[in-house]
Amino acid sequence: MVCCVCRMFYVSILCVSVHIWQMDYYYEYTECDSTGSRWRVAIPQNPGACTGLPEPVRGTECTFSCKAGEFLEMSAQECTQCAAGSYSLGSGIRFDQWDSMPAGFSSLATAQEINPHGDDRLTCNSSSWIPQGNYLESNRDECTVSLIYAVHLKKQGSVSFEYQYPDNNLLFEFFVNLKSGTNILYWRTGGVLMGAKVVKPVLLKNVQIEGVAYTSECFPCKPGTFSQVPGSSTCQPCPRDTYSGHGASSCTPCNTTTQYAAEGSAACKDRPPCSKKDYFQIHTACDHEGKTQVIYKWIEPKICLEGVTGADKLPPSGEREPCPPCNPGFYNNDTATCSPCPAGTYSDGTKPCKQCLAGTEPTLGYEYKWWNVLPANMKTSCFNVGNSKCDNMNGWEVAGDYIQSGAGSSDNDYLILNIHIPGFKLPTSVSSPSGTEFGRVTFEFETLCTADCELYFMMDVNRKSTTVVESWQKTKARQSYTHVMTKNASVSYTWAFQRTNQPSDVRRYVNDVARIYTISVSNAVDGVSSGCRVCALSAQPSSSMCVPCPRGHYVDTNQCTECPKNTYLVPDATPGPDACKPCGPASKSDKDHSLCYSDCHFTHTEGNVTLSYDFSPLGSVGSLMNGPSFTSKGTKYFHQFNISLCGGQDHLAVCTDNVTDLSNTDSQREKGEGANTLKTFICQSTIIPASGRGFHTSLSSQSINLAESFVGASVENTLNGIRARPELYPQTSKKVPDVNFYYKSSEMTSSCETGRSAVVTLRCNPEKSTKGELSVPSQCPAGTCDGCTFHFLWESSGACPTCTERDFHRIEGACKGGHQDLLYVWTEPKLCIGGATLPEKKRVPCEGMEFWIRLGAGLGAFTAILLVSLTCYFWKKNKLEYKYSRLVMSANKECELPGADSCAVMEGENEGDMEDEVVYTKPSLLGKLKAIASKKYENMQLNSSHSKALVWS
Repeated sequence: MVCCVCRMFYVSILCVSVHIWQMDYYYEYTECDSTGSRWRVAIPQNPGACTGLPEPVRGTECTFSCKAGEFLEMSAQECTQCAAGSYSLGSGIRFDQWDSMPAGFSSLATAQEINPHGDDRLTCNSSSWIPQGNYLESNRDECTVSLIYAVHLKKQGSVSFEYQYPDNNLLFEFFVNLKSGTNILYWRTGGVLMGAKVVKPVLLKNVQIEGVAYTSECFPCKPGTFSQVPGSSTCQPCPRDTYSGHGASSCTPCNTTTQYAAEGSAACKDRPPCSKKDYFQIHTACDHEGKTQVIYKWIEPKICLEGVTGADKLPPSGEREPCPPCNPGFYNNDTATCSPCPAGTYSDGTKPCKQCLAGTEPTLGYEYKWWNVLPANMKTSCFNVGNSKCDNMNGWEVAGDYIQSGAGSSDNDYLILNIHIPGFKLPTSVSSPSGTEFGRVTFEFETLCTADCELYFMMDVNRKSTTVVESWQKTKARQSYTHVMTKNASVSYTWAFQRTNQPSDVRRYVNDVARIYTISVSNAVDGVSSGCRVCALSAQPSSSMCVPCPRGHYVDTNQCTECPKNTYLVPDATPGPDACKPCGPASKSDKDHSLCYSDCHFTHTEGNVTLSYDFSPLGSVGSLMNGPSFTSKGTKYFHQFNISLCGGQDHLAVCTDNVTDLSNTDSQREKGEGANTLKTFICQSTIIPASGRGFHTSLSSQSINLAESFVGASVENTLNGIRARPELYPQTSKKVPDVNFYYKSSEMTSSCETGRSAVVTLRCNPEKSTKGELSVPSQCPAGTCDGCTFHFLWESSGACPTCTERDFHRIEGACKGGHQDLLYVWTEPKLCIGGATLPEKKRVPCEGMEFWIRLGAGLGAFTAILLVSLTCYFWKKNKLEYKYSRLVMSANKECELPGADSCAVMEGENEGDMEDEVVYTKPSLLGKLKAIASKKYENMQLNSSHSKALVWS
């Protein structure tokens, strides 16, 4: 009977209850019933041994809990104070020791849904959260790994923990929905995209959960801490040069002559001989004589020994020398410190502050280039979630010409330099911003490293979350970087330097340093003035008040003047006409002169041929998602490019980063709330599908601005230093030239010192749709071959020139029934779109072949008849002439007429010979026709002579 009851209550035992061990059993409470009651039952140490157990008794109320520093003693069911060397949260539990995974915690890696390589090695079996003593370290790959803990709450509770999340290439999520009953806590990590860059893990420590009904035992103090009095709710860290073990009520001092211990140490360490790693150089603050000098100081706390063999001594101080001038906007009023100039005045740092002249106003901001003291609005610190020794150390040290990273307590400390800007204030004359720039931060730096160091530049807008803007790894030569602030908000700029991201508690690379030479922030609302800027004056007579100019206007002789057509206003330019820069070829400016853009129209003239393009059918924004690609673990991802081809501010491309906003509701995402969005001409995002990752939506991360300005369009392969590469896209036909759209980004990166650029090549392809198809070079599937210039090909029938009369020809049909059809067709292949249309089919009158055949036959018959008639006529006429000639000759035989040689028969000639002569010399038909006219005259002479002869005889 008892055994059955025991088993019945055993199955409802809570896994989070803390056991009080007896010889053969321990006590636990049952689940609470509907009346809020519960029972205390004994649980055997060995399952099945149910004899000799105490009877169940009614337990305390379900909401009962002890105060902090007490625990519930289950035998008497009374609260009892914790002994010295231990602590209790009362109704809470804390986990701050991570030598091994605490009881109740588990690490679960999610297997990848897709493994395209079919390689069993590419799995996530080895990915997990790893205990590192003072903290837990997450996985460093793209596997999704969850840290899970189950807790049962009896009342409203809370969860708190400390974490370090330095790398946005790693997704970090925490899921909690605290309520009465059993709660499952999830800390989940997963790589967004793995590349050549090593991902920095998430570090987690000091997990504390409030709201459990009771704790049945106290927690011993971890090594390096102690609780001196009973009833403690926390354990205190041991002071410097002392140590403690597990559950200590006091700390044991070290032998400080030869040993040392940092605060919170579990053991003493031997002091090493002093070396160059144990001291650093600084410039002293200016004294009352305006002098400074270089001095050397031991890194605190000093842990090395000077008077031993091989130890380095502290170098002597340098000569006293004049202090450098104050930074611009500050002045020295014969004291050892520099003070900011009063409002409305300015100074270059070397002279007293002056009042700005009429028609000018002071330029606000900060420009730090001398580093004798840390500026008042800057802070420096050291941070390491796994090493509290770093907390009280300076992260950066001033060194005269620059400020450099400090020593830190270990090589993986984050050495932090921070400047806070409460907001931005544009000059009065440009108070209506012509663009999206409110201010900019520019700094000059270098890094000198032998390990895998990294310098981060980060910003926190409105104290919401710190994001990495840019980072530089390993040694970098002295260079400048500029970041533009696109919204008027409170912002903190942070520089963080880490010598190595590997776990470390020593200083091996103390000589690896980052140096910052200058830092300038423009338009800071609380800034000082280093000069004055010309402003526009009020139209009222004798007024010296500066007034704002409308958008797109510059200041010229204290008057607002609008920029010329198709020019844009450079935000940080010196006032004057040169502040307006002309737009590039085939581009125009918006009405505010804030940017240049294409209106989708382009014209190209070559020889006497002009090609006109209208790219409107392609749409204002195009998208390309190339891939998929796979990481070594099998994670599938895509690169998505959004390209703004035509239009101004209202038609820019948008990329969204939702890695830190996965908790948003669908309605929020539809409205674009809570997500980090990037609006520009060309941007790129990395897309990870939701499938296989356990997310309710696809991840869009690592949004990159590839181009925020449109340079121009041209058929040439080079424009303003940006080069298109036509060899990446071989062209099959050159009848219609490609049109290149050139884009540029002024944002510098660690690999692109002059910023990124992009070329979108528009190619006429009648086989494509009007929207067309975007592609990247096959040789460079990421869209870029060098990481700085991106190339895209947009093939479309909409990229063909506008049709003209040159693009079609006429076909004439056969003449039928006196009518003929005229048909117009496009010249193939058709390489044009829109514009001129084909003329309608026409029917015109015509004269057919039958008419010409009849006419020809008639003319032929007439010609034949004419020739026959002429032949007969001349034949008859010739015969008569012949007979007449014979008659004349016979008549002349009877007389001797002198001089009539033409009618006489020569002596010795007979009639027969003459006849033969006449016959053989008979003229041809053509000769007869030629002699018609002359024959008439001869006939007349012959007739006349013959008459006379008759009369004479």
